Amino acid sequence: MGNVLVQSLDIPDPASLKLDLPDPDQDHLSSIEFLSRLEKAWAVCDRFDLQTEIWRGRILRIIRDREKRGGEGRGAGFLQWLREREISKTRAYGLIQLADSADDLVGEGMLDQASVNNFSKRAFIETAQASPEVQQIISDAANEGLEITRKQVRRLTDDFTSATSSLLPEQIRQRAQENLLPSRIIAPLVKELAKLPEIQQNDLQNTLREEPEIDCIKDVTSTARWMSKSFDASLSLRAFQTSELNLEKAMQEAQRLDALGLLADALGQAQAIEASVLKFHTAWRRLGGVQEKLWVESGSSTPYLRDVLTALQSLSGVNLRVSLGELAGGKRLRLQMVEEAPDQLPPPPIT
Repeated sequence: MGNVLVQSLDIPDPASLKLDLPDPDQDHLSSIEFLSRLEKAWAVCDRFDLQTEIWRGRILRIIRDREKRGGEGRGAGFLQWLREREISKTRAYGLIQLADSADDLVGEGMLDQASVNNFSKRAFIETAQASPEVQQIISDAANEGLEITRKQVRRLTDDFTSATSSLLPEQIRQRAQENLLPSRIIAPLVKELAKLPEIQQNDLQNTLREEPEIDCIKDVTSTARWMSKSFDASLSLRAFQTSELNLEKAMQEAQRLDALGLLADALGQAQAIEASVLKFHTAWRRLGGVQEKLWVESGSSTPYLRDVLTALQSLSGVNLRVSLGELAGGKRLRLQMVEEAPDQLPPPPIT
């Protein structure tokens, strides 16, 4: 399918990019006309950029697929191609995904080949990630010659989600279908509910059934967001791995105190501290090793180098002293590094 589309999909001629740009020194142009002409020129560039990205994705897909044929060093040619063009693997696979999406939309018959030019780049990506029903509606509009923007795709996606999501109580879906509740308020709720375990979903859904109003929807969305952040942080916290904690009940208590946001913030900060400590430990051990090698290589003939290494001892030894700078009033932080075995009792606190 992909090879056929490569031959048949039209791409704008680069020579057609002779854009009608307004002269910034023309005072007789109104601001509205000036911005309108710039918007039209930008849209042309955006469509050309989309086509270019699709073709780049197809090129990269061909290189990748060639490498899949096997043999020793499989994949090296693809990575070499990326390195030579300074393309990250993340961007490369994003382009390949864009090419796959273009082939799917056109190949499945939803979208006419020439209608791809009616999309902005971001609108096309949003369409490719939307549900099949939304894809069909957007494709029909593009096939009729309408220009498709990212804002239109998002609005239609929000409308569809608000009217059909099984995560919403029937009362909410019904009011969304009757345009009594704005989809821009409901769609974020669905996104946050999807991140929660079923028990938490049921509790929040019951709240929505009792009060299917905008203020309640906003409150439940915030609650779901704090819950999901708390769950995400707790899963990676090593401080929780040696304790038998009931996080769900803890969150219920925090919710009763209207302090879910504070709990989520506390867990997020704890997560940041653990990540910083792990990074710090790696750097500390590496500094100690490098400093030791330098000390062995140096001697009495390198007094200045020895002075540098001596100064670094305040950071590489077991007892560390770090200045917190002027913003902290010139205070210094003293830390003690003690590497324990898993079953070893912790040392007494530093006083």
